[in-house]
Amino acid sequence: MGAGTEPDGSSRSDEEWERFLRESVAGAADAPKEPSARARDVAKRLRAEPSRDLEGWRSYTHTRPKQRTGWYVVGLLASLVLLVVALAPGRIVDLFAGDDPDAPPLAAETARPTQVPPTEAAQPPTMDKPFRGSPAASWASGAAGITVPKAGAVGWMSAAEVERALARSREFLVASGLDRGVLRGEHPEKAIALINPHQKDVQDFLKTAFRTPSEKNDPLLLFSRFQPSRTHLVGDVVKTRGRLTYREGERGALQVTADVTFVYPVTRADAGGDEIVRTIVRRELVLSWDDPDKVITEPGTFSIVSYKYDMTNGGCGAPTGYFTPPFGTDRRADEAGTVVDPYDRSAPVGRGESSGDECARATRS
Repeated sequence: MGAGTEPDGSSRSDEEWERFLRESVAGAADAPKEPSARARDVAKRLRAEPSRDLEGWRSYTHTRPKQRTGWYVVGLLASLVLLVVALAPGRIVDLFAGDDPDAPPLAAETARPTQVPPTEAAQPPTMDKPFRGSPAASWASGAAGITVPKAGAVGWMSAAEVERALARSREFLVASGLDRGVLRGEHPEKAIALINPHQKDVQDFLKTAFRTPSEKNDPLLLFSRFQPSRTHLVGDVVKTRGRLTYREGERGALQVTADVTFVYPVTRADAGGDEIVRTIVRRELVLSWDDPDKVITEPGTFSIVSYKYDMTNGGCGAPTGYFTPPFGTDRRADEAGTVVDPYDRSAPVGRGESSGDECARATRS
């Protein structure tokens, strides 16, 4: 916590503020006796409203722990609340964000890692901490885990236009892999609206994939979906880690590559237990923002150049259009197929433009 500032402009050091808070609680004789004009005004209003509910004020302070408004409020309750915020502001923010407060945050990914994440202590996930015991516990939540680079002019686009295209590219990742409705099996309308409607092969794929899913036409190639009658997401947080990069593509187009890992904690839809499985999906998408003078497109849409993904704990049977995480006896400790560390982002995505005919086995999940 930085030094506080008095209404008259003078400053208190960190040590003085900590002593003031401790002595306010203990009732020390040498605690500041003369409240500020604002404090007197607040105290007068509090006396005039003895039945006032302070819960709203406490919640406001907790959700914005860096504000110092409460330092002017006189009273034991104010001192106690401020002391908690002063000692652990990060924990309070983490609790409201739904993250695991025991996991230190990991710096944003700005380049491909050179090594595998370290192994964590063996701790099973819980309903309150579904990422516990995995590298994802320290990852950012939702769109915050997808790093967007600084924009510069490329091909037919100015720096400002590249910035907007990068934002739209991340918007697609959110709409296809983080939208709560899509995760519950709804049609990904917002995501599809960002795809060039004149890209015939992709539009044909989309029409077929949701109607009759198959190895070749599977909506999971682009979208993350769970069947609500079978699987429920645990909590409101999906952990992500990855980044966007860009360069000039064909015919002066802006080519954006997204490489992002999504971690979905899920449990059975029926209330038959608290077993948690983490479905882990790493996607690599290459998107082309084409020059409308050279390619038939619509404003604000991109063409899909390629898509790849790796998936563990998402099901090994025939395509259904949904991830089907294995629970209980369905979990196979010795699945045939490639053995992978789903949290390892140091190597390229290993799967081609289909889900493949083998089921990867996770070394840890």
